[in-house]
Amino acid sequence: MVIAQKTKKTMTCKACDVVCQRFGKHRNGLARFRCPNCKKTYTEPHRLTLGEMCVSEEKVLLAVQLLIDGNSIRSTQRITGIDQNTIMKILVLAGDRCEKLMGRLIVNVPVKDVEADEIWAFIRKKEGHKMPHEANDNSIGDAYCFVAIERNTKLVLNFALGRRDTVTTQIFIEGLRAATADQSFQITTDGFAPYIPAICDTLGDRVSFAQLIKVYRSPQDGEKRYSPAEVVDTEVVLVMGNPDTARICTSIVERQNLTIRMQMRRLTRLTNAFSKKWENLWAAYCLHFAYYNFCRIHRSLRVTPAMQAGITDRIWEIKDILA
Repeated sequence: MVIAQKTKKTMTCKACDVVCQRFGKHRNGLARFRCPNCKKTYTEPHRLTLGEMCVSEEKVLLAVQLLIDGNSIRSTQRITGIDQNTIMKILVLAGDRCEKLMGRLIVNVPVKDVEADEIWAFIRKKEGHKMPHEANDNSIGDAYCFVAIERNTKLVLNFALGRRDTVTTQIFIEGLRAATADQSFQITTDGFAPYIPAICDTLGDRVSFAQLIKVYRSPQDGEKRYSPAEVVDTEVVLVMGNPDTARICTSIVERQNLTIRMQMRRLTRLTNAFSKKWENLWAAYCLHFAYYNFCRIHRSLRVTPAMQAGITDRIWEIKDILA
C-alpha cells in the first residue's frame, strides 16, 4: 500500500535568506513561521476566494448554495456566520462570473423551439410608490427580466433585465441572436407589442414567429387583490414565416417563471426580501440561470439543460460555475 505524504509548508526569511521554523497558526487558520536568526514572523499567503475575498472557499460555496436555494441574505448570515455585507459581495462576484460563463458557452446553440416571456420584480419600491423626484430614475421601481428558453432542452438561452419597453426588448433579442445558431427555428412570445419589430428586424432571416395572446376575465366582486386572473381565451397571431400551430406555446417559459419565483428569495411576493440595488438583482439572476443550466438536473430530462443541449457532458458543481 502506498501512503501519500503531504508536502510540508516552508517559508524563507526575506532578510536573512534562511528557512523559517513553524510558529503556530494565525487566528484565521493559516500557518505562521519565524526566522531563527532575526525572529521575524511570517504568515503563509492568503488564498483569495473569487479573486478578492479572504473568506474560506467552503463558507463561500455554502453561502452561494443557500442563496440559490431561496434563502434570504439574513438567513444565510445566521447559518454561515458571514457578515451580510460580505454575503452581498459574494453574490455580486459570483453573479459576475456566472454572467461571463454563460456569455462564453451559450453561443451558436442549435435550437428548434424558443419561448420568450417577461417576469416582473421591483427594486427598492414599486413603480406606483415612487416620489415625484424619482419618476425618471430607472434604477428604482419596476424591473422586468426577459427570458428565452429552448422548449426541448429547457436551456435558458438569454435573459435581460430592464424596463418593459422597446429598448430592453431589442437588447434581449440581439442577445438571443448571438446565443442561437444560424439556422431556422420557431419562436413564440406573448402579446407584448415591441417583440414584433425587434424579432422581425433582428431574427427575420431565421425564425418563424407567432404570438400567443391570453384573454383574462375581469375581476369579480369580492376577489382579493392578489388573486390570480382567470384565463378565459387564447388568441394565436401568426406574425412572420410559417409557424407550426401545434408548436405555438409559452407553457415552458411560464413554468420557468415559477421556478424563478420559487428559487429566488428576491422575487417572493409580499415580503421585505426584494432587491434594494439593481446590481444585486442582476447578480441573483445570473447565478440562478447559470445554476439552472449547468448544475440542476431537470426532472423530465434526467440531465441538466446544458447536457441536453450538448454544451457539456457532465453535471457541474457550484465551484465549477464560479471558477
